[in-house]
Amino acid sequence: MTEIVRRPHLENFIRWSADKPEVLVLTADLTNSCEVGPWRDAYPDRYFSMGMAEQNMLGFAAGLAREGFEPWLHTFAVFLYRRPLDQLLMSVAYPALPVRLIGFLPGVTTPGGVTHQAIEDVAVMRAVPNMTVLSTADATEVETVLDVVHAAPGPVYVRMLRGEMPRLFPRDEPFVLGKARDLSPDGGPADVLVLTEGICTEEALRALPVVRERGVRVRHLHVSTLKPFDDPVVIEALGGPHQRVITMENHLRVGGLGSAVAEVLADRGVGVPLTRLGLDDTYAHGASQRYLLAEYGMDAAALVRAVEEAVGRDLHIADGDLVDVRVTDVHSTAKAEAL
Repeated sequence: MTEIVRRPHLENFIRWSADKPEVLVLTADLTNSCEVGPWRDAYPDRYFSMGMAEQNMLGFAAGLAREGFEPWLHTFAVFLYRRPLDQLLMSVAYPALPVRLIGFLPGVTTPGGVTHQAIEDVAVMRAVPNMTVLSTADATEVETVLDVVHAAPGPVYVRMLRGEMPRLFPRDEPFVLGKARDLSPDGGPADVLVLTEGICTEEALRALPVVRERGVRVRHLHVSTLKPFDDPVVIEALGGPHQRVITMENHLRVGGLGSAVAEVLADRGVGVPLTRLGLDDTYAHGASQRYLLAEYGMDAAALVRAVEEAVGRDLHIADGDLVDVRVTDVHSTAKAEAL
């Protein structure tokens, strides 16, 4: 049974920061919502509450970075790139400063509707020069992404999870920059190659065991580094003799993982069909994560349908055949509020 971890970032970030006096935290009136209330209490002289003024926060962070500090901005993802885009580009990314952008509520992980759902963040951040773009999928990655971010020479954007989440990957297999996780049971040839990121990896892990039982050979890669997108494992896999490549992401179909994969296929002249599962040129609306993933074709059942199309046959998989869904209460006590 999958272990469910409650707020892995909250205490882990405090311990990790203890011997790093250069690490500062900036928030934009979302301290507890972004799990740094106890961090503020532990290191009050290293914490800055900037209020609801994200443009100023980005400029302030740039100044701190120029003075040798390492500012870690904690807020909802949409507030790191929508309002303050000019400051992000000119003050942070252009001089390649070590500003750490920790963006919570990626994609449809919030019922807060379009104002809070970061559905185009990867597309925007991948287009920003000097920016590293990372995506977490479980408690292990949330805990171990800190070292990856800290080691990066320039700005880093992280799609961060909060509240309750599964531990999909072993504790001793940390987040590694530019290295996908091969979640396939064997290394043999595959009919279909599936690449997933973020919360969609958990959905794929619900679907693919049953798909394999029906005789379809599937290779599954979990991708946590979305820029740079030059992982040799991914490049090699995309060049394999597959009937189809399928990507599934908690993001628009444009500009994210699916687009990155399409670019590699095009650059290398690989003529394999590509199916991109994600939001299809639409805004989502306010509802639970479970409901939105199903409505917009980003859940385990949607992946089964895509595999069936790829192999040209009905696999006779019903919803009840899928690995049990993990239902997270929107008003879980592991969250400060439902947004």
